[in-house]
This record gives sequence, structure tokens and C-alpha cells, in this order.
Amino acid sequence: MTTTEGHVDSTHVGRAAHPLDPISAAEVDAVREALVAAGRIGETTRFASVQLHEPHKREVLEFKEGDAVDRRALVVLLDLAAGDVHEAVVNATAAEVESFHRIPTETHPYGQPAVIMEEFERIDVAVKSDARWQKAVAERGFLDHDKLIILPLAPGYFGFENEKGKRIMRAFTLFREKQTDSPWANPLEGLIAYVDLTAAKVVELFDYGVVPLPSEHGNFREGDWGPSRTDLKPLEIVQPEGPSFRVDGRLVEWQNWKFRVGFDQREGLVLHQLSFRDGDRERPIMYRGSLSEMVVPYADPNPMRFWINYFDIGEYGLGKLTTSLQNGCDCLGEIHYFDAVLADDNGAPYTAKNVVCLHEEDYGVLWKHSELYDDMHDETRRSRRLVISFWTAIGNYDYGFFWYLYQDGTIEYEAKLTGIVFANAQLEGTENPYATQIAPGLVAPFHQHLFNVRLDMTVDGVANTVEESEVVRLPRSDENPFGNAFTVKSTAITSEADAGRMADPLISRTWKVVNPESTNRLGQPASYKLVPHASPVLLAADGASVRDRAAFATKHLWVTQYDPAERYAAGEYPNQHAGGSGIPAFQAADRNLVQEDVVLWHTFGTTHVPRTEDWPIMPVEYAGFTLKPVNFFERNPTLDLPKPTLKNHCAHGATCTCDHDHN
Repeated sequence: MTTTEGHVDSTHVGRAAHPLDPISAAEVDAVREALVAAGRIGETTRFASVQLHEPHKREVLEFKEGDAVDRRALVVLLDLAAGDVHEAVVNATAAEVESFHRIPTETHPYGQPAVIMEEFERIDVAVKSDARWQKAVAERGFLDHDKLIILPLAPGYFGFENEKGKRIMRAFTLFREKQTDSPWANPLEGLIAYVDLTAAKVVELFDYGVVPLPSEHGNFREGDWGPSRTDLKPLEIVQPEGPSFRVDGRLVEWQNWKFRVGFDQREGLVLHQLSFRDGDRERPIMYRGSLSEMVVPYADPNPMRFWINYFDIGEYGLGKLTTSLQNGCDCLGEIHYFDAVLADDNGAPYTAKNVVCLHEEDYGVLWKHSELYDDMHDETRRSRRLVISFWTAIGNYDYGFFWYLYQDGTIEYEAKLTGIVFANAQLEGTENPYATQIAPGLVAPFHQHLFNVRLDMTVDGVANTVEESEVVRLPRSDENPFGNAFTVKSTAITSEADAGRMADPLISRTWKVVNPESTNRLGQPASYKLVPHASPVLLAADGASVRDRAAFATKHLWVTQYDPAERYAAGEYPNQHAGGSGIPAFQAADRNLVQEDVVLWHTFGTTHVPRTEDWPIMPVEYAGFTLKPVNFFERNPTLDLPKPTLKNHCAHGATCTCDHDHN
């Protein structure tokens, strides 16, 4: 149903400076109070999510500084006792509930909100209270339950009748002798519990047999594997005159770039209204960029692990699990931090401090030429980039997500993967074709990390067309007698039904977002091209459950027409969803994509075959993509950069030039 209800006094809610500013603590309070006043909050009601309900792009682009704007929140409510789920849109400015409706999670294709923090506690109590579990751990010699950690994990969807429409999690058990031990090195292999979260009880417990704990610890604190090396000299990043960027609230300006920093409890870091100043023009490039979904499917068909395919954004929430950053560890140099206001399970606001880091980095040589015909005259300019990043800790894995802006108009996105590989105990001497042995009695299954970024593009405006470009080898002919010729072929992607595309590095395939109405002085249309870092897409077999649920991960690129309701590549509720939501549903409309407001959905990632070097903690693995201007500028936009100055960059009196990357 749609109503306006639950008015409360909202005089304490201040007006936001901009319609895309992240939700404030006062607004979260107003949202909760409005729902309480409307009688929508019971004793067992919990707030699964509270997100800024962003206005339509058209309204935001028409916004002028000083305009009044009503701020709204999208709220998902979960009743712990009944399992009911409701969505509400609440006007935080007026403190009133504008709409309220039930989500039918009990009927096909099902789906559930993300796990909330209280449920981690409920599942711990449910498992440890189960007599079957108590008997199983006792048989393994574990009597002190305080040393056992219950690890709850989203179950996926496999059509099991006793799970359809119910809120389910699966639970492993880990052992930790003391607080400082890494529990990930000591799984109780063979034991898994299926838990009904609404009933707060174990509905099934499977015991596939006892496997001894691995014989070696998996700790990684300083000194755990011997004394620290002593030959590292200090490395300092200094900017004695301060950084070159300017920050006004959530608005950032750096060099010719301008953008707004957002943060969402589901997506984490969001960039809004990214533009580049070109002479006296402010040229829009991307309206909104965010990580829309990710999936981590595992390759081991063992009954303990066949179901593992985490959708970390929709099942847990990157923003809710964000970590506070520390200067000197996570970021170096002159740092500006952004906080995030989030809502807890009871709808109360809290501030996560220093979750987004903004800083500059030297990035080597930007361009250089030593002129042979001018007494070796040398011109060099160094590259500098602006970094906007955040980190999130999801169980064993830690992910960092980084936007890089370069002075030549290039945009780069990078995911950094580290933390601890999810390992399982195995009898020594056993061969496992789906895993790597990483320590005595311990193996790590093969798996993938596949990310999908939603890129809401506005290249010089909202009327854009996406073209697929690739190089074409030409055969020898009268026109190509020596066989050296190749050319470039560009094909417009005209409709959504044909807009699922695969990367191909062998023909240098890229995708250009073109504005045919904006041309440079040579008559070439302005564009930005997406350069994929090609890697395998989803490797699960046709017919596998995860392919239905993560259809976005079966192609490198999808293109859709803008719709503010289409936000996530796997749909609103991927947790326990039967599939078909998100990209497949968006594509079904088969809307026109020629000179339209287009959104790119880019899937990238890494296929992880673990190594012994990944244990006990994994060095960072990288994945990402690049957006580059193509005929967007009249010429190299960095010709106005000054020559670098040399000041104290070379130690011990050595002769130094500005080309050295260590400067």
C-alpha cells in the first residue's frame, strides 16, 4: 500500500547542502521516529538497511545551490520473530512515511534482506545450544565451547523445499586456543549446521566425519614467524605546502576534476557527478559510479562447500562492514578522511570514522621526450593521481576499492584483495583436484572474485551511445599488398537485448561511450572508452544455481537505459534468491540505447587458484579497469603542467633527474 502517515516534529532536521549528500544522523533519527509514530515498529522489528533514497537524475541536474530539497530514505525492515520484510520510503525532511509495503519473501523467486548484526549473535546461540552439535564437538575433543567460533554464511539457493521462503544460514565451526590465534587455520572439518534464523534453531546438522586439526598455526602477527627484518629505511611522503585538492563538505576539487563523495551502507564508496574542467567548460563524464554487486563462487563440489557463492554486497553490505583507516598504514601523505553515518539494527545512527581516504600520489612519468635534433633537449612531466578509497572486512577477506583520477583525464578503478583464504582441513596425503594444499593438513579451494561496477555515464550530457570497438586484421590484397594493414571497426550497441558483451584482448576490444552531438575541432565525437582488464567470467556450468543468481557475472559488459530503480546487478534481494533478478530483468525491457541516458555494468575480477604464498595471510591481488578519454579533448590536456622541481629528492649527494620514479 502507499500512504503518507506518522508525522513527527522535524524541526531538528537540517536541510542538506546537496540532494546527494550522504544521509545524516539527524535524518536517520527522523526516519526512525516517523516509522515509530506510524506504528510500523514492533518489539522484534529490526532495520536491515537505511539508505538515502536518491532523487531522479533529472531533479539533481536541475538542482541549484540554495534550493530546498526534500530528503528521503529507503528503509528495509525485518521482523525477527515472524520473518516478515517490509520496505518503506520515509521523507526525512518532513519526518513522514510516504510508502510502506510488504516484500513477499515466501513466494518464488524468494529473496531475503542482507544479514544483520544481531543475527550473528542469534546463530551463535542457536548452534551452541543444539544437542547434536554439542555431541559432535565433544567427539572431536572440544569441551570448552568458548574456544569455538560459529561462522555463519549465506546459503545461496538450491531449491531445497525446507528452505524456500525461509531465512536460512549455514554455519561452520572454527577453533581458537587463545584470543590472538587465527581461527581460520583451525576449521572443524566435516561439521556443518543449517540454521533457521527466524526460529533461531538448527534445522539440520551434517557430520561427514572427523578430520584432525591442522598441525601448524596460522598466525601472522609480528614475531609469529621469527624476528622482523631490520634493513628497511624510513620512506616518507611529504607535502610541505599541503595537498593540491580542496574539500567543501562532500564536494572535492583537484586539478581540473570535480566530484562528490558519497557513502552507502550497501555499496560503500560512491562517486557522484564526476566532471572535468576543460578551459572555461565544466564537462560532465560520469553521474554516478559504484560497486553494485560481487560474487565469490567456490569450485569444490564437496557437500561441505558446494553451496558457497557469496554475494557480499547484497548478502552482507560492504558499507556496514567498512573499516576505519589509519594514516601510515592504509594511506600515506596528506590525507583527508570522510566519515559515514550508518544505522544499527534498531535504526539508531552511529558514525563510522575515517572510512574514506582522499590523498595524492606520485605516479612516475606522465610524458617525456628527448629531442635528437635539438641538442637532446629534454621535456618531462610527472604524473600525479588523486586516490579515493575505502576498505571493508568481510569475514576472512579484506577488500580495498580505489578510484584513481589522473591529470590527463584518465579514470581507473581497482579492487585490492587480501586477508585470509578460506581453508579447510584435509587428511594429509589426500589429493584434491579443486584445491591447493597451503600448509600441512590444510587446503584452500579454487574460487573466483567477480565484481560488477555500475557506471552511470554522462559524457558531455545524458544523450550517449555505446560503441564496441576492436582492431581488425586485413588480408593481403591489392590495397594491402604487404599484409601490414589493420583497421578499427566500431559497432553501436543499439538495444538492451544485444547489450551483453564479452571482452577480447586478442582484438583489443573496448567500449566507447560516445556523445555524437559533442565534437572536437576535428569533428570527432567526444567519448570515453572502457578498457577491460580481461579475465574469466563465471566458470560455473550451465544450469548451476549461481549462474541464475549471478547472471551479471556471465558477461564482461551490459548496457541498460537509465532507470533510478535499477541499482544492483543481481537485484534488490540476492540473498536466497532463486535468480532472474537484476540484469536479466533490466534487459527484458529491450529499450533503445542510441543517444539515450545509458548505464554501463562492467564485470571484472580474478580467478584465484591459491598458492602457498597466500598463507597465512594473502599478499594483495589486484583487479580493475580503466576509463580513458577518446577525442574528448582538443589535444593532450596536460600541456599546461609545469616542469618538476628537484628538491632534496636524491640521497647522499647523487646526481638525480626528474625521471626517476622514486622521486
